[in-house]
Amino acid sequence: MSANKIQHKVNHVALVVDCSGSMRPHQSQLIRVVDEFVAGLKAESDSLGHETRISLYSFDHKVENLVWDMDVKHLPSMRGLYQVNNGATALIEASLKSLDDLGHIWEEYGEHSFLQIVVTDGEENASGGDRRHDGDMAILGPWLDRIAAKMSGLADHWTSAILVPNSLAKRTAQNYGFPAGNIAIWDADSQKGVEEAIGTVRAAATSFLRGREQGVRGTKNLFAVGQDISVAEVRAKLEPIPADKYRLLKVDKEVEIRPFVNSHPGVTYERGSCYYQLGARAQVQQNKEVIVVEKDTDRAYTGDAARSLLFGTEVQGTVSVKAGNNPKLEVYVQSRSVNRKLKPDTRLLIML
Repeated sequence: MSANKIQHKVNHVALVVDCSGSMRPHQSQLIRVVDEFVAGLKAESDSLGHETRISLYSFDHKVENLVWDMDVKHLPSMRGLYQVNNGATALIEASLKSLDDLGHIWEEYGEHSFLQIVVTDGEENASGGDRRHDGDMAILGPWLDRIAAKMSGLADHWTSAILVPNSLAKRTAQNYGFPAGNIAIWDADSQKGVEEAIGTVRAAATSFLRGREQGVRGTKNLFAVGQDISVAEVRAKLEPIPADKYRLLKVDKEVEIRPFVNSHPGVTYERGSCYYQLGARAQVQQNKEVIVVEKDTDRAYTGDAARSLLFGTEVQGTVSVKAGNNPKLEVYVQSRSVNRKLKPDTRLLIML
């Protein structure tokens, strides 16, 4: 390769959104938050100097491409594009079509990565035919085989993720081949749940784009945070907390937060003063403060930039996240619950 040739990074993002009848209560809200998601992609891409192109799909019993591989800078609003119908849910067919379509993109020049995110509030019942009415489930068999083969055959620079409404749907998505770390559950029964879902997607997309700067072109742990930040970034962007203003306590067994704190001499439980170590998936509300701790030194950092450093500058509202595998850093989230269950082999940070 010529010494003066620029190998620029190109990100191809496909957002595949359920438009079956059950999504009707969320239609106007979904349009707004998808527009915000795209704005976040644009801001992060501009900051990193990436080219990011987006495709939008909607699906009920039919799959429709709304936008094809367009530069995020030029994408119009979803308003007028996305419309809820009365159809069923061709989840597998929509997932396959968007992956197959992206597979036609020429990758000879540039460093390309592909990210597919599917959002659904239901389970598969229409690929190959609307089985709500004909009751024929046998037709689904070939589609199960096709998606399992497709997912297992994706190259390392492809990432496929999905948001589903419950734990049963999560197990089903795993059977389809979606990696467990690329599946998140959202509350499909509330208005707030839609915003939380897109907040989660935006945080994941931000993490994906930042990971590209570290040479990561694909991931099986998309809905995790903190794995793509460095100690240098934390020191540069966050404010150190004086060592005499906090304590770190080791948690050996599952225990409620208030009696655990009160069992230690010199500290008393006060609502909002405790920060649990992020591990398994948790809902992080917008008003919750975040602290990052260096593992080697136990130095703690926080500030207004902590949330944007972890979740992305454009991410608002609640996000559903878990801790990524960062060998140098730990993430702590504020708790205001008096009966939160602390997990064993974690730590609790207490502001004094």
